[in-house]
Amino acid sequence: MFRIGKPRIDPRGARRYTEEAYAIAARDVHFSWDDVPLHYIPGEPMATHLINVMHLVLPEGERAMSAALAEALPLIDDPRLREEVTGFVGQEAVHASSHEGARGHLAELGLPVEPVARKMDWLVDRVLGDHGLSGKAKHAWLCERLGLFAAMEHYTAVVGEWLLGADHLERAGMHPVMLDLIRWHGAEEVEHRNVAFDAFMHVDGGYARRVRTALIASFTLAVLFVGTGRYLYNADPTQDKGGPWWRELISATRRGVTPKLSIFLTEIPKYLRPSFHPSQMGSMDKAVRYLAQSPAANAA
Repeated sequence: MFRIGKPRIDPRGARRYTEEAYAIAARDVHFSWDDVPLHYIPGEPMATHLINVMHLVLPEGERAMSAALAEALPLIDDPRLREEVTGFVGQEAVHASSHEGARGHLAELGLPVEPVARKMDWLVDRVLGDHGLSGKAKHAWLCERLGLFAAMEHYTAVVGEWLLGADHLERAGMHPVMLDLIRWHGAEEVEHRNVAFDAFMHVDGGYARRVRTALIASFTLAVLFVGTGRYLYNADPTQDKGGPWWRELISATRRGVTPKLSIFLTEIPKYLRPSFHPSQMGSMDKAVRYLAQSPAANAA
């Protein structure tokens, strides 16, 4: 049995959510895609397809992350962290199914999304599966996956904060259903931003592994983000959608319609501070307020 009783976090900077009482739990959400157009941000095909990356890349990754955290659960003896991990797994399952619904709608509109979805399924299974290991090798691979997912969750929390504050998406006329999907998802990413990190620190927490997995996660996410966005833009059957994909990507990021690609560089030093903890990120108030009024989360 492999276990480490306490997270290896520098107490000078890290803090847990000791003053917060609400629990992380999956929400019953409902989305109707009937009148969502292919370019749901009017006049912004590249920005639309960069958001579509979420529908193609995230579902399989979220399932792999949930599997790793479920595998780690017997090694966690902190009652609150166990509760958070259980709620996290439930939220990630709802995220995956919701994005798959959006993916299916895009396919109905003529966007060829399935080739990328199949590649992601193959990639996640081959790279992030449990590989049938046992003993020390099984534990080491679990720690490696937890490190990767903790770093990836840092980026999803950063993007979640951006989405919650991106008022220009409303001004651009983004379809309200898709806007609600990404903001609801972003708010829950902010809400559970500490869970994967705390699980990694509890089960392993080695700094060398944290550095290695952060660099791998940053590079992988950057490649998937840009590569999938390029594929979707080029595969878009719409005529006169704009100039070359790279020019449209630069334009969208400069105008603030999408998150800046520089986050894959600027966030690494923050995450790799020995005293870093996700609770040191921005306020969670905006996320909690949005979840209280999200149309999809309150449809029932």
